[in-house]
Amino acid sequence: MATVLLEGRGDLTEWREAARPLLLAGTPPRGIDWRCRSDAAGDLFGADAGVADLSSPGTAIVAAGASLTVPKAFLSLAQAVICHSDPLRFQLLYRVLFRLQAERALLEVVSDADVAQLRAMEKSVRRDCHKMTAFVRFKEFDIGEGHARRRFLAWFEPDHHIVARVAPFFQRRFTDMDWIIATPRGTAAWDGESLSVSTEPAENPMLTDSTDMLWRTYFSSIFNPARLKVKMMMTEMPKKYWKNLPEAGLIPGLIAGAEASVIAMAERAASEAPLFHQRLQAVAQAEPEIAQPPAGTLEELREEARHCTRCALHCRATQTVFGEGPQDAAIMIVGEQPGDQEDLAGRPFVGPAGAVFNKVAQDVGLDRKDAYVTNAVKHFKYEPRGKRRIHQKPNVGEVQHCKWWLTRELALVKPKLVVAMGSTALMALTDSRQRLADLRGEMLQIDAGQSLLVTVHPAYLLRIPDEGRRVEEMARFRSDIARAAEFGRKKSPAGGRSSIMDDIRP
Repeated sequence: MATVLLEGRGDLTEWREAARPLLLAGTPPRGIDWRCRSDAAGDLFGADAGVADLSSPGTAIVAAGASLTVPKAFLSLAQAVICHSDPLRFQLLYRVLFRLQAERALLEVVSDADVAQLRAMEKSVRRDCHKMTAFVRFKEFDIGEGHARRRFLAWFEPDHHIVARVAPFFQRRFTDMDWIIATPRGTAAWDGESLSVSTEPAENPMLTDSTDMLWRTYFSSIFNPARLKVKMMMTEMPKKYWKNLPEAGLIPGLIAGAEASVIAMAERAASEAPLFHQRLQAVAQAEPEIAQPPAGTLEELREEARHCTRCALHCRATQTVFGEGPQDAAIMIVGEQPGDQEDLAGRPFVGPAGAVFNKVAQDVGLDRKDAYVTNAVKHFKYEPRGKRRIHQKPNVGEVQHCKWWLTRELALVKPKLVVAMGSTALMALTDSRQRLADLRGEMLQIDAGQSLLVTVHPAYLLRIPDEGRRVEEMARFRSDIARAAEFGRKKSPAGGRSSIMDDIRP
């Protein structure tokens, strides 16, 4: 039987240096007796016993001269578990280390008893560290003359050997003052230049100062009896910490008087609004009323759509991007949805795809100012990638929700020709699942006196990688928009300016 005697105060290096030769020798876990020096005081092992009785190491599991390798996850786990106060932690760590030589994926087996016990120990240590950062209370103490900086002392009683593990947190947070944190499991000190940690047990200095009253005042002022949950409170502030918390003495009385405090709070509730509310109302009444847009107009519909919450897309979009153009336009252009630039500007077709459409429309004699331009979906749907917002195609449900607005736009504008640019616009206008390629360039009848021309979305032209094919598709798109322009010229009133474009004379 090999006996290993350790200080056992949260030092992983101490355990690792003892475990390494044993593992290289193939010593099985059951052949080692791990002990803490404090536990061994007074027995047959002296203070310097170290490692003993290695005469029967067993069969080597690692080749001679080979280096030991373990998963990084085990080292991270061991650094926490070694701080645990359970004396069986050394045996458990070695047993898992021994098994890892043959079971490389052992730590991924959460149902394994050894792994589950390691995880439970790690969780207990992490919780103890959290409680230390929450419940340390510094008190200033007199250090005499000759010291420029004030010094503070705190006493804390952790469950585990966590002083060295938590000390860097206090160094970062209280770097502008000198402090000492004393515990039964070691001491940490910061003098403004260096952080020192001792594993020697300390005694409670029993200090008091004026900050005790400040803590009591602060705690009583933030205590809300109407939201008291005793069980939750005891979980977050366990009773074992109370004796070192100056504010803890108030807790029993605050709990006992919670019900009476709630009743008193209700009785003190203001029956009238404070004076500043009256002043705010007076200012609001003095503000001129904002004129509402006329009923039955696009302006009224646009204002209503500005507050649209019919689907979840409004949650992430900057604003509703409604259509724009004259209410008596003979041509309505319908795209898919606003893009990144449209979402920011609040106007349809002002981004790269809009630039393509504007250029082609100008070339074929279709003046955008005389057409009504809108989208099937009024909010920008995207996926964030770093600082960019990447367009995502709206789904059927989102298109159907937004069709409510498109239908009302059609009813108000009453266009003679609707140009559906892209499959999303085609689906919103016809509920058809037909392929856009099958209807491309066709002039369809969708309502009495209302025609539909189907073409591609200009964003599609920007995504074509092949230059030759892009030129070909651009020509087809130009031809489609030219048909729309020609349709508009034919539907123009006799004489005077066309309702959709200026007459083009030879």
